Amino acid sequence: MNSCWIIYNGSLVSDKFADQARLVADAAERAGIRAETKKNYEVMMDLRKEPAGRPDFVVFLDKDILLASWLKSCGVPVFNDPDVIETCDNKAKQYIRLAAAGLPMPRTVIAPKVYQSFSIAGSGYFERVLGDFGLPLIIKEGHGSFGAKVYLIETEEAFFEKVDSLRGVDFVFQEFIASSRGRDIRVNIVGGEIVAAMQRHSETDFRANITNGGKAEPIELTESQRAVALAAAEAVGAEFAGVDLLFGPDGEPLVCEVNATAHIRNILNVTGVNVADSMIAYILEKLG
Repeated sequence: MNSCWIIYNGSLVSDKFADQARLVADAAERAGIRAETKKNYEVMMDLRKEPAGRPDFVVFLDKDILLASWLKSCGVPVFNDPDVIETCDNKAKQYIRLAAAGLPMPRTVIAPKVYQSFSIAGSGYFERVLGDFGLPLIIKEGHGSFGAKVYLIETEEAFFEKVDSLRGVDFVFQEFIASSRGRDIRVNIVGGEIVAAMQRHSETDFRANITNGGKAEPIELTESQRAVALAAAEAVGAEFAGVDLLFGPDGEPLVCEVNATAHIRNILNVTGVNVADSMIAYILEKLG
């Protein structure tokens, strides 16, 4: 075993995605593996052929599920597995898995599919949701990263405007956990073991993401926080995971979400732990 690809999305202009790939590639090189970073469009999915220059394994840092699935179908080991990336990329789908595993999480209702040119306004459905949850509540689009496409809804007018704007989009309604406003915990897990954790907080936003201006510091996890984070990663089948935990009303951990392509630069800066080294070590041990 002597080669790997680190794949990220080439259409995204921010350097954070290339930086993520370089961190993993450098870890592979330190472990004696020849690593090549590739933008997703640099791998031609010609279904008549095998991948050109086929590597021994791929670390997949993108959400191009079709590319990951094709590589897997060609017999190339892909980390995380494309089915896991797809599950985590759709928040509604991952919440179904988390709930089935009995994980503690905010109350969640998955919105029904509504085609873009149609509406269920006037059916009474949204009124029932509003009556059940009350305000404020959270609306999350199915696909979104870095805290984007997550909305704190505080008025009825904002509620009906938002659900109308999301016709044709997967989304969920979720209980707003006031006790965790502007703060959460990110736990990075590799192969069923916790590698690093940090607490994030924001004074200006209900979300704690560093991308949205949040700050962070290392945290010593409680036993319950460790157990919930590990169980969440296991529930979605993630070998590599960034599990976000909220603080419940009595301080109990609640699963906010599981990220299968979690960025590792911030947790390196905050904790000094390079998660990429653990990722590569895990892959080499698994593949023998």
